[in-house]
Amino acid sequence: MCRYAATKEEKTFHHEGTKDTKEEFSRKERKVGMQRVLKLAAYAVFSVILLATSLDSARAQSGWQAEWEKTLAAAKREGTVVAGIPASSELRKAISGRFKEKFGIAIELQSSRGPENVTRIISEFSAGVRYFDILVAGGATPLALVAAGAAEEFLPYMILPEVRDPKNWWGGHIWEDNVSTKRYIYAFQCYTSETLWHNTSQVEPQEVRSFDDLLNGKWKGRMGFLDPRNPGSGQNTWSFLWKVKGEEYLRKLAQQDLLISQNLRQIAESLAKGKLAFTVGVSHYTYGPFIKAGLPVKPVSKIKEGAHANNGSGVVTVVKNPPHPNAAKVFVNWLLGKEGQELYGKAMVQGTRRLDVSTEWLKEFGIEGCKDVMTVEDYYRLETHLESSVQKTRTPAIALANKLLK
Repeated sequence: MCRYAATKEEKTFHHEGTKDTKEEFSRKERKVGMQRVLKLAAYAVFSVILLATSLDSARAQSGWQAEWEKTLAAAKREGTVVAGIPASSELRKAISGRFKEKFGIAIELQSSRGPENVTRIISEFSAGVRYFDILVAGGATPLALVAAGAAEEFLPYMILPEVRDPKNWWGGHIWEDNVSTKRYIYAFQCYTSETLWHNTSQVEPQEVRSFDDLLNGKWKGRMGFLDPRNPGSGQNTWSFLWKVKGEEYLRKLAQQDLLISQNLRQIAESLAKGKLAFTVGVSHYTYGPFIKAGLPVKPVSKIKEGAHANNGSGVVTVVKNPPHPNAAKVFVNWLLGKEGQELYGKAMVQGTRRLDVSTEWLKEFGIEGCKDVMTVEDYYRLETHLESSVQKTRTPAIALANKLLK
């Protein structure tokens, strides 16, 4: 039997190889151990961050919940809230029934045109009378409250996350007072609507495709215009025409013997009875009862110049030092919540900016929600009601109206 005897050199090589292998194994073991330590450390850091985030979220959640419960309890003790709202019987009926049913808080609604409510609020505020808590109106109407120092900072009244988080609103939070403060007047609606209506028994659709067609001598003395010298839809439309058609156009329009009135009912009724062929500045919610009665009133559709982006009757502000502050908070959060916006939009046939409330149904009435048909950039280009547009467009447009409509 032959045996192999390792040489000295081989023995030395084997010994050194074993030594090298052990050192390599040791290095690998230390590397794996370090990787495990780093993974554990990373996991620990992640867990701490996750825990801190969860705690912050829980604290934030418990914070608004505690504030809401406290506010709701105080509101029930106050017992009532007083709000000025647009002149709509449908809206009055919808709000008064649902709000009290849900919260057990009585609500007193002053249903009038925005300028009338604003004038009353400012007059009472100046006299030290505190009656109104909330004003819901349209266009730039509430800016007068801010100028008179009769408006309360609005954001503290937004408690519920679904209301306060700008991610829930198309365009984020949009403030009517977007130049001076961005604090007092919240715009919750945006849509395009026809404010040019006609009597279908007197006007054929093909007779009016552009605002230029209103200058036809055939229509002289047969048009009504909601007084553009006062805040409201009439002023919005007049400002839009100033912007897209120019002063010369408005000068010619004023020579058409327009029926100028602040009385919405008078203008709408005159169109429904055939005393007028067209009205400008009066919107759908005024014509609702006439449509239901089957009278021949209808908006002029697909007008060449398009329709301006507006907030309709969709701005809200809190009156300075409201007599029922907690009930006012409850109303604000309900109105701007999903239920309130659905109810308000249906009653007024107007479009909310809330992303979780559909406005597609408005197309049935010839109206389109801004979030359905335009970008936020388009909105800022087409609107005429924000404070920035009031300064740039509306102020000179009103000055012209005051000059022409005497």
